[in-house]
Amino acid sequence: MSRFSPTVRHRRLLQELRRLRSNAELKQEDVAEHLGWSPSRMTKVEGGSLRISVSDVRAMLQLYGVEQATEEHDVLVQLARQSREKGWWHTYSDVIPHWFQVYVGLEAEALSLRNYESELIHGLLQTEDYARTVYRAAQVTDSPDEIERYVALRMARQEIVTKNEDPLRFWTVLNEAALRRPVGGEDVMRAQLHRLADMASLANVTLQVLPYSAGAHAAMLGPFALLAFSDQGGDDVAYLEHATGSFYLEKPEDVRRYKSIFDHLSRSALDPDDSLVLINRMVHAIL
Repeated sequence: MSRFSPTVRHRRLLQELRRLRSNAELKQEDVAEHLGWSPSRMTKVEGGSLRISVSDVRAMLQLYGVEQATEEHDVLVQLARQSREKGWWHTYSDVIPHWFQVYVGLEAEALSLRNYESELIHGLLQTEDYARTVYRAAQVTDSPDEIERYVALRMARQEIVTKNEDPLRFWTVLNEAALRRPVGGEDVMRAQLHRLADMASLANVTLQVLPYSAGAHAAMLGPFALLAFSDQGGDDVAYLEHATGSFYLEKPEDVRRYKSIFDHLSRSALDPDDSLVLINRMVHAIL
């Protein structure tokens, strides 16, 4: 599975186009008028909800004073082409909403992912049976076939963590409650805890447990993720999810806030070795 992601290329392209427009001291309405667009279309293009054609990118670059046959021009045109391709996850578009396709696209090319989970094991660490149980509980109106498609997508996503070449650097802090919630019964939880122990042994995975004894902590408001990218992928982003959608926070001050929260969490949590001891103790308690 390729780490190439049209979603990340699209995001990077938009960041550069916004920067160039600002440098050219042009407002959105100025660009819209020049290109013959409605103001709402320009808003959607810069906001990422409407894909932009290569020809439109060329026109915008000309307006922003970026000369043809320059490296900057060629790089941005190439980003425009790549952003219109389809990622591997597009084959699951029949069951996953657009907002989650965006997340999977970001995850696919991220260099690192830091995450806090309060209620359940993160999807990149779940067993099939655990994932199936979670989906059956959460997606109450979906058919068994749709549930299986969700599970298949979740298992496919895990390859970015387990592959040998250039795997995702994944650091997760799990609330102890997520480990003790009996999702699917004893057999499912025993296998899930074994999976956590196995995944924690990978060099690119750091797993910490936030114990009950930590008391009040920095992420009492709920789970979140922090994704970091290469220079080609754009700036870091904080991701928060709810039942019908998600939020992407890209302002540097917002991302710094969540990085600070994660730093506090990691200091409050058990270290990786002690976390593994707790997980193994819980496995033996089920036996």
